[in-house]
Amino acid sequence: MNDILKQIKTGEVSGMQFKERILDKYDIACELVAFSNSHGGKLVVGIKDKTGETNALSYSEVQETTNLLSDIASENVVPSILIKIDTVEVEDGNLVVATVKEGLNKPYHDNKGIVWVKNGADKRKVFDNAELAEMMTDCGSFAPDEAGVRDATVNDLDATTIKQFLGNRFERVLEKKGLTGDAFNEASLDMICSAIAKGHDCEKILRNLRFIRPDGTLTVAAMLLFGKYTQRWMPMMTAKCICFAGNSIGSKVFRDKVNDADMEGNLLHQYDTIMDFFTRNLHNVQIGDEFNSMGKLEIPYTSLVEFTVNSLVHRSLNMKAPVRIFIFDNRVEIHSPGALPNGLTIDDIKAGTSMPRNTFLFNNAIYLLPYTGVGSGITRALDEDINVTFMNNDKAQEFVITVWRGESNQVEGKSNQVEEKSNQLGNQVEQKSNQVEGKSNQVQDSDTKKVSLSNKQRDIVNFCSVPRTTAEIMERLGLSNQTKNRERYITSLVTAGYLQMTNPDNPTASNQKYKKVNKR
Repeated sequence: MNDILKQIKTGEVSGMQFKERILDKYDIACELVAFSNSHGGKLVVGIKDKTGETNALSYSEVQETTNLLSDIASENVVPSILIKIDTVEVEDGNLVVATVKEGLNKPYHDNKGIVWVKNGADKRKVFDNAELAEMMTDCGSFAPDEAGVRDATVNDLDATTIKQFLGNRFERVLEKKGLTGDAFNEASLDMICSAIAKGHDCEKILRNLRFIRPDGTLTVAAMLLFGKYTQRWMPMMTAKCICFAGNSIGSKVFRDKVNDADMEGNLLHQYDTIMDFFTRNLHNVQIGDEFNSMGKLEIPYTSLVEFTVNSLVHRSLNMKAPVRIFIFDNRVEIHSPGALPNGLTIDDIKAGTSMPRNTFLFNNAIYLLPYTGVGSGITRALDEDINVTFMNNDKAQEFVITVWRGESNQVEGKSNQVEEKSNQLGNQVEQKSNQVEGKSNQVQDSDTKKVSLSNKQRDIVNFCSVPRTTAEIMERLGLSNQTKNRERYITSLVTAGYLQMTNPDNPTASNQKYKKVNKR
């Protein structure tokens, strides 16, 4: 009895008096619908909701209530559900307890067509199509990553990214055909497809891999992984990155912000743009007491990789909201649309439990993005000994990862001690420090973290996460293929060390491409 009182307060149990039950069969149906669409629960007849005051039922009332509940579950809940009915003896009579499991055929609705879900101890109506789709996704009756993208064609996909995907997925097959290294780079996409399956072109390969639906439309997964300009078709499948001055999201002052145009692209481009945002806004701290010791990002790079990939791949595709990444003075926040799916808890993901929301996308993104796909990403990130908190917000329908930057203050304090020690050593150490600083400035000139890049130049560096031709780069910029444009957006980036040629021995080769120089 005490357990029931506790569950009434938390909303896991709803109470109802006998006379109220007789008067309002419809309200009972709504309650059963809400439990089925949420995580299940119990309806107790013979007890007041919220207060827990009992109004025990007689034997005849128990029989009547049992029959009524069974009829309502089969006739007034659509689709019908099965409920388990028990009786509990109390002073002066009995209570009837109807146990409702979370439904397998969401969304359920009442006989008026209204969908209900639990809202704490109460219930609420659902009118949002995205929330309805999320229910269907959660129970496996709808796969948003396999849905079609209206009016999109294969021409809207990026051939270079498809080629890289196929090269990674069919690496052993292509190796047997001798298509590795330079041979692979020089081969056309159709040649790669034909080597994988004789007589197949790109479209046929994508059909066989289920990126193109039987009706000929591209899937959402195809557009997310290979789209040239993904956001033109799915505007909210993007990320917003802002570095604030201070610790409040209400601050009107920010130090850095990624423009929407720079984020436009598929998941690989979004990933590289986000990681570039992190590396140019988070501090590099000195490791050890030596002046020439290697610097390290204040939040381990590997942890940021895992958190970023998870936010892109496991986000809800039904929610019309972007991934949001905020850097504050004391923390980093990564907001991923959609609460944890399939009944997962925070403890589950910390333990490495993997239950992907977007199964098809998840199983294919592994060939483009840096993750293993076995559920070990979060545990690897936690192994870095960082101060991180997770919040699963069912009400706001988002999952938030917060990484606290307090650890960097301790490292900074340690570096200050080293600085004081260096001051005591005199001019000789100061001269050595200046030499090292000069070297670090030279390195910074060729480091992709250099903040002096224009937005367009930074976008091109991230765009070249897969090798790009001059024509592709100019198309991305919307510029003509003229010498001055090539010098500003290609040659200068190669000279500075941001980009490298795929064929450096022959700079004027017709098949020359440019690839981002990956540095951490």
